[in-house]
Amino acid sequence: MMISCQPLARLIEAFSKLPGIGPKSAQRLAYYLLHRPGEEAEALAEAILALKEKIGLCSICFNITDCDPCPICQDKERDHSKICVVERPSDIPPLERTGKYKGVYHVLHGAVSPAQGIGPEELKTRGLLSRLQDGSVTEVILATNPNLEGETTAMYLRRMILPLGVRITRLARGLPFGADLEYADDATLGQALEDRREF
Repeated sequence: MMISCQPLARLIEAFSKLPGIGPKSAQRLAYYLLHRPGEEAEALAEAILALKEKIGLCSICFNITDCDPCPICQDKERDHSKICVVERPSDIPPLERTGKYKGVYHVLHGAVSPAQGIGPEELKTRGLLSRLQDGSVTEVILATNPNLEGETTAMYLRRMILPLGVRITRLARGLPFGADLEYADDATLGQALEDRREF
């Protein structure tokens, strides 16, 4: 469909670049905003700008945060002897919702994928290894996604961590192979955390 109004066409194009938003959904969103009060559009624009301007990475765990260190790393009530390693920041909220994990996290920001040219050096693995050096960490839980890239990443991390003498566990297999953590239901994810096994 040809849109002659340039600002509307730009917004539709911008929305269509978002994951899970096709051309029709992008068009619906754009027309929806067009008919909303100006304050709503301004609030959305401000929220998007704030996301880019005020969000950074925690210097300890590399999770996204608006303060450094992040609230999880600052929390003295959490068990800092356990580190749960995830691929993306979006993997943390589902794990938190289970209520089963009280340790801290480390975000890799990806997974090893030779087909896409992503090697271990592109991930935040050095930060993880430096966190294990002082001997205060007793367990590393590998919570990478149960797919080929996640398994490859877990195997790489296992080889790097094993010589340090830290216990390495992996989430139990209640998660189907090929699934992403952020889409797993809370009960399955909670059970996978509780039934984690040596890796």
